[in-house]
Amino acid sequence: MKFFLDTAIVEDIKNAVQLGMCDGVTTNPTLIMKSGRDHMEVIKEISSIVDGPISVEGNGMTADEMIKEGKEFSTWGKNIVVKVPMTEEGLKAVRVLEKEGIKTNVTLVFSPSQALLAAKAGASYVSPFVGRLDDISHDGMFLVDEIKQIYSNYGYKTEIIVASIRHPLHVVEAAKAGADIATIPAKVLSLMWNHPLTDKGIQKFLEDSKKNEKH
Repeated sequence: MKFFLDTAIVEDIKNAVQLGMCDGVTTNPTLIMKSGRDHMEVIKEISSIVDGPISVEGNGMTADEMIKEGKEFSTWGKNIVVKVPMTEEGLKAVRVLEKEGIKTNVTLVFSPSQALLAAKAGASYVSPFVGRLDDISHDGMFLVDEIKQIYSNYGYKTEIIVASIRHPLHVVEAAKAGADIATIPAKVLSLMWNHPLTDKGIQKFLEDSKKNEKH
């Protein structure tokens, strides 16, 4: 299973790369805004740090606007993936961009029918948003299970990126479901290696080590 980091904060990305926990990066306009930096500038820097796919999203709403943005984004790095919203216009853009060798990530997916359409359009990636479904009392991970089954039935090559991850359990559930990728906020990634029993065990070992030094 691949881990993407869901952020545009370069220091968080560098830390995840050092840990070997960053196979790619996903960004969106909100994350770019939080970084406080120019869109192109920060994406180019991320591309120089991360070898894996980097998802970049624009503001276009029509297919022509998305295609134009996508072509521009693809010049920002060797590993750029264009994020496209799950709309009719987005699907049109996916077909054109993929035919031109520009990978796409269909985002804001909330139903198996949407994921099926994205795969048929030829998207390289599809991003079901599990956290946002959980927020409205729907089981987000059940959607991942459905998409996985559909793609397996027909041999679709579209990779599943589990997105809108809110806590470590989402990552574990995504792995159990056989998702290709989880895109994880830096805060959630840091929570994954923390456990109170680990901390307690380390403290006990340190205390015993100090006792032994006194003998």
